[in-house]
Amino acid sequence: MTDNNQDAPSQNEQATTSSQNSHTVEALSIVKTVADMQAQFSRLQTLSRNQPINDWATRENQLDNLEVMLSDNQELLAKAISADFGYRSQSETQFAELFPSFTGISHARKNGKKWMKPQRVSISALYMPAHNEIQPQPLGVVGIMVPWNYPLFLAVGPMIDALTAGNRIMIKMSEAAPQFAQTFAETVSRYFSPDMVCVVLGEVEIAEAFSKLPFDHLLYTGSTAVGKKVMAAAAPNLTPVTLELGGKSPVVVLEGANLENAVNRVMMGKTLNAGQTCIAPDYVLLQRQYHEEFIRLAKEWMEKHYPNIEDNPDYSRIINGEQFKRVKGYLDGLADEGIHPLTDSDANIDSRLMPPVIVSEPASDSDVMQNEIFAPILPLVHYDTLDDAIRFINERPRPLALYVFGDNNSEIDRVRNNTVSGGLCINEVVMHVAQHDLPFGGVGHSGTGAYHGKAGFERLSHMKPVFVQSKLNGLNILLPPYGGLFKKAMALFLK
Repeated sequence: MTDNNQDAPSQNEQATTSSQNSHTVEALSIVKTVADMQAQFSRLQTLSRNQPINDWATRENQLDNLEVMLSDNQELLAKAISADFGYRSQSETQFAELFPSFTGISHARKNGKKWMKPQRVSISALYMPAHNEIQPQPLGVVGIMVPWNYPLFLAVGPMIDALTAGNRIMIKMSEAAPQFAQTFAETVSRYFSPDMVCVVLGEVEIAEAFSKLPFDHLLYTGSTAVGKKVMAAAAPNLTPVTLELGGKSPVVVLEGANLENAVNRVMMGKTLNAGQTCIAPDYVLLQRQYHEEFIRLAKEWMEKHYPNIEDNPDYSRIINGEQFKRVKGYLDGLADEGIHPLTDSDANIDSRLMPPVIVSEPASDSDVMQNEIFAPILPLVHYDTLDDAIRFINERPRPLALYVFGDNNSEIDRVRNNTVSGGLCINEVVMHVAQHDLPFGGVGHSGTGAYHGKAGFERLSHMKPVFVQSKLNGLNILLPPYGGLFKKAMALFLK
């Protein structure tokens, strides 16, 4: 390996030193110490420079391995997730994690060979008969930092893009979901060579060291606060980052909208994984005249879809006691008259059951309006005019998702054209994340960069520009000494 960065920080120097001796380091599928992590990174980095994966057959084989791994271990992985949550609906894991993983692999396998081919692009007539190409190339080693809320899909989704682009991978699993992390690491080790995929386990200090490694690209999914730390840690190495963060994703219910449909879709998005979803509807903007009906319809929806919620096998739990206390604290800071339970059950810290509640018109400085809720609490916020709703959204950090419900196309277009968000759904929530032909990502405080499908392939490739000169060309007229022909050409070009 050649290290061209003479002024890199000590972390890079350590990785370089370790890579020089990588032939003596045993390849590791599972890493649990900083020293082993640095050594394994250096091994992968050296391999990526010496043996770039430029053929489709190898990439397709890795996607096949990933598909077989998921197919063989669906129940094992789902049970491990449920164990970390205290209880997580297996149906939710199938719907929200396994299904988009399988369809993502299928989409990449169908299109990847086409994506990796050099693409001819247009060229100015002034330079013909030369031509331009864009050649996708593997970056090398991609780091993936996985959150706890959807630990399977948010590991596998980036893996699909990285493998399709011909990269080697190191994955740092969340310490907040330890049983799944261990199970996933052991499972990966049975299906992938450590020279292709390595899983890193450990607490915060391991995560900090991981983010300081000089990856060719680092993809982090998690909170905005930690995302800032990850970007700062990556900056000394000039490591490019994709940050998939969160924020407060609003719902705008337009005047005259089908309120029953809006409630149906919003409640689906808010109760999925007990609200622990980065693109869950965070709050609803609607006119005050619809508040009571919205609450009534939400209660009816809960009775229909989650009856007897304490024993309902489809309703998940809050991940741990710390998160439960955080969310309960949000509610404790609100006036009782503004809280509308949607079931007859109470929050229970022992089982970590958090039944959904609606909060009507909370104060703008309350925790539920200042922080990403990440739980089944749904504030209803009043607006008078659509301009007020748009202004409310634009006065706050740009959200990861924005949802609009209504039938008035001109009003929908006003929201669509006058707000900026990572993604937008019209008369729907959440489902844009499963569209493999759409890029998924945030903007501003909700993230930087996007992936999924072709966008992910390009994000985790170097899209190298190539200029191909023809044997017969007229560029020699631009060489000195600059005579009459040159001056005539310049006069023509600059006219």
